[in-house]
Amino acid sequence: MPHNNNLLLEALPQQERQAVKGLLKQTELKHHQVVFDVHDSVGEIYFPTNAVISLVIPLSTGEVVETAMVGRDGVVAAAAALNGRVSLNRGVVQIGGDCLFCTVDALKALLQDHPAVRSLLGAHEQALFAQAQQSAACNATHVIESRLARWLLRAADLHGGRELPLTPEYIAEMLGVRRTSVTMVARTLQEAGMMQYTRGHLRLVDVAALLVTACECYQRVKLNYDALLHSSNR
Repeated sequence: MPHNNNLLLEALPQQERQAVKGLLKQTELKHHQVVFDVHDSVGEIYFPTNAVISLVIPLSTGEVVETAMVGRDGVVAAAAALNGRVSLNRGVVQIGGDCLFCTVDALKALLQDHPAVRSLLGAHEQALFAQAQQSAACNATHVIESRLARWLLRAADLHGGRELPLTPEYIAEMLGVRRTSVTMVARTLQEAGMMQYTRGHLRLVDVAALLVTACECYQRVKLNYDALLHSSNR
């Protein structure tokens, strides 16, 4: 079952956690919903609980390139409360679900009295930048099979469950490859018993085998976020 908490918020000291939670409201995000676009003036900050949001760069051809994905261990658009309101990418909901949110102004005001929150958000932005760098390296050097396994594992982590309401078309768009390539590789993974695909839904079956198939980028990104959450508890 998907989780219903945000791990980044849970990593805050109790006083700061309660202060931030006092600002938050809950909403349900829909698949393909755009929460902000390039050069938008960002007004809200999102803490997903089981929704997953992709940060993408749209190209003039109509294609998009995913630079990072954020779910229950992170926050989307926190930079707006730290150093500005204008977004430099597009935030699009990859997996619909529940999300907590607050206004930029409310969180910015809270940061003045709670430096621990500012510190955690700043560390998260650093981890997010590292994820974007890892994604660029991955797309340039690793084969589609390893990239797909890495992407599926990360999406499952962020959603909090092995059932992913995703299509090959959407995954191909996020990976920046042809749909036929994803379909062929997904068939190989399915025949190997690692996953099942039925009518727009993927289910991860053999996570251990997917871990072996995935490129090193999955563990690199995961370790960065684990280090972020662990260090905040010191």
